[in-house]
Amino acid sequence: MPPRLPALSAYCRAAPTSAQPLSAFLLPFMQARNASILGSLSDNPGAYNKRIRRGRGPSSGKGKTSGRGHKGQKAHGKVPARFQGGQTPQEIVQGVRGFENRFSVEMSPINLNKIQEWIDQGRLDPTQPITLKELVETRCMHGIKDGVKLLARGKEDLKTPINILVSRASTAAIEAVEAAGGKVTTRYYTKPSIKRILRGESVSSFTPLGMTPPPAEGESPILSALPTNRFLYRLPDPTSRKDLEYYRDSNKRGYLSHQVEEGHGPSLFFKTPGTGTKRRVKKGGKAAVAGENKLW
Repeated sequence: MPPRLPALSAYCRAAPTSAQPLSAFLLPFMQARNASILGSLSDNPGAYNKRIRRGRGPSSGKGKTSGRGHKGQKAHGKVPARFQGGQTPQEIVQGVRGFENRFSVEMSPINLNKIQEWIDQGRLDPTQPITLKELVETRCMHGIKDGVKLLARGKEDLKTPINILVSRASTAAIEAVEAAGGKVTTRYYTKPSIKRILRGESVSSFTPLGMTPPPAEGESPILSALPTNRFLYRLPDPTSRKDLEYYRDSNKRGYLSHQVEEGHGPSLFFKTPGTGTKRRVKKGGKAAVAGENKLW
């Protein structure tokens, strides 16, 4: 327990006073300052929480009704959550309709007019590739959800050729960028990979993992896949059929479009007409005779 104020004042009075006039002038202020410090001592915020004692008199502010008010169900007991006074709940009257698509993705949009505005202000460098990291660091975008989709709003304002790497892009946006002399590439991202890019633990690459050089003779393929630069992680490639077919499509400017052979489509089940095997169709003559000889 800190010392009491009378004991402190008695100690200050008993202290020897200096003969100098300056110390004699500052002595009352020093005594008041020491007393004020001891009078305002308190623990760290959040270190001590005093329990509220309810029903212990009106001076506490929580006496008599203990803060519950007069009468009613809330004063006498508890009210179940989402209780509507006894009427039939709305979720039963209206019913639950629709469903939540767990496979849908929510893309963060970015328009061409905003990119051109950022270039005019000098916040984006059009001579360098524009990736997710540059868009977020320059505050052209405020956070990324499942990816970035390039849209064509204000496409008539785009005058500067750019090389941009995004998750998806609309057809009008691709045409506008290429008409200005630029290039659009769409790449697959996951939520963890986007976080790593923004933290600087990975880098946006235009080349997929399948185009990495093979390991040398006698070298482990696992060790050869380790990053040789300062980045800890490499970006993953898509594994689902829907994502593979999207990024294999040259119309979408997918970064996996080099895997599609000439004359083939982006579908994984595409076959060139005339190369597939024909199915043999069984004639129904014997089957019809056998069916007529059955009793049941």
